[in-house]
Amino acid sequence: MNQLVKLDQSPLSVDAHLAAVQDPRAGAVATFIGLVRNHDPSVTGEVSALEYTAHPGAEEVLVKLANAAAANDEVIALAVSHRVGLVNVGEVAIVVAVATAHRASAFEVCSALVESVKATLPVWKREVLVDGSHHWVGLN
Repeated sequence: MNQLVKLDQSPLSVDAHLAAVQDPRAGAVATFIGLVRNHDPSVTGEVSALEYTAHPGAEEVLVKLANAAAANDEVIALAVSHRVGLVNVGEVAIVVAVATAHRASAFEVCSALVESVKATLPVWKREVLVDGSHHWVGLN
């Protein structure tokens, strides 16, 4: 099975993820592209960037999450990457692409993988605001 899984400080290429899941057996490719937005409803101020910090074992966790998603018999190919480091507003923070024979399963697996990455991947984000202040998300 074709599989691309990585944490990367460089900008993520949606085209590379689509290329990684190309397969003549695939009738559908579902994708998710997570972008950095300029606001967070729980924070006062405009967001200029997110800074993602990963636990040293984060890529291994990402591989496990990808493998669990790929264990679905309908998955033909899968690609998932998450940025680390400083990611400016408008840039891609996460890309997921899943190829299957039919659209329903592609959407289902893609959505489930996005949710498991968000819930499980040990990557923390610091919101950098236009005024120079910052706010950690998900830390108590």
